[in-house]
Amino acid sequence: MTTDASPCRFDGFVLDPRDRRLTRDGVTVELSGRYLDALILLTGEAGRLVSKDRFMAEVWKGVPVTDEALTQCIRSLRKALGDDAARPRFIETTPRHGYRFIAKVEPVGVEPVATSPQPPTAATSPASAEAPTQPDWRRFRVRSAAAMIGGGGAGLVGGLIYGLVAASGLQGSGMGASSVLVMTGLTLWVGLVGGAGVGAGIAAASLKSQMPGPWGIAGGALGGLVVGGLVKLIGVDAFALLLGQSPGAITGAGEGAALGAAIGLGLWLGGLGSDRLRARRGAAIAGLCGGAAGVAIVLMGGRLMAGSLDQLAARFPESRLQMDAFGALFGEPGFGPVTRMVSAGLEGVLFAACVVGAMILAGRSLEKA
Repeated sequence: MTTDASPCRFDGFVLDPRDRRLTRDGVTVELSGRYLDALILLTGEAGRLVSKDRFMAEVWKGVPVTDEALTQCIRSLRKALGDDAARPRFIETTPRHGYRFIAKVEPVGVEPVATSPQPPTAATSPASAEAPTQPDWRRFRVRSAAAMIGGGGAGLVGGLIYGLVAASGLQGSGMGASSVLVMTGLTLWVGLVGGAGVGAGIAAASLKSQMPGPWGIAGGALGGLVVGGLVKLIGVDAFALLLGQSPGAITGAGEGAALGAAIGLGLWLGGLGSDRLRARRGAAIAGLCGGAAGVAIVLMGGRLMAGSLDQLAARFPESRLQMDAFGALFGEPGFGPVTRMVSAGLEGVLFAACVVGAMILAGRSLEKA
């Protein structure tokens, strides 16, 4: 960012790009170096739209970051200036395009500074130019809730599909409709809990950073690990308590960690950039990562939802739960290896795409804040 621009004044503030200082009534306003660069760019183009791509090129200098990095930057500038996003006096948002500095900017000469010695600030200290931001708990809540909703949506769709296929094997028993409801309710609950856990892990990994990056992968894996482990523990104990025997090897911590890591990777790879198709692209990339994780889980001896249901049906043959109808779809007499692999891959695609798509859309809503 160039620093040869002349000092300017707006509504009691004085910005001196050469001295790297923003003051109000002679008192320094603390800003990190990068945020100060963004303010210099905005005031230099006062009244004109500054696109997101231009911010990325001139402030972040091509370093790949998510749109939330810019959103956090603008939020911090508004806080420093005492601005309100709903009734802006300085920075106006043009959704999906960029920002415009709307206050009147006037050139000034030499700005007097406070007579008392000023300690080094974030705007002038090289060591603090990249100071970490404070934890953004609002972003954490929005991301976690979005992931939970996305996971629930995946569970709802998957449950309807599994319920309808399973009901086809119960024709004449009078339980077709109820099996759809039970299956849908079960997968909806699992999807909500799984999405919330993975989303919370990813959101926690980026509380003090502008983008999850590799930490988002670790956060997703940890969230999936905890939720998968708890769900399996509660499920196994519940069956053992009520029926006297455990359901066997159902989905647990390992499967949750693998799928959570794939979702974190998909969000990192698919969430970069600022184009309007980012949510679709992110969901598609995350779906590929999730599908690959689902297939890998089966190859390593694990199970996702359909495989766990088949395990329950095998362990409790007196129940009406039958998964053999799925095998017929893939030319197998029962729930064979091909069926396990394909169903796990499709589950991974659906769950990861829904979670990441919801999180990216939630991130776009934060841009308007």
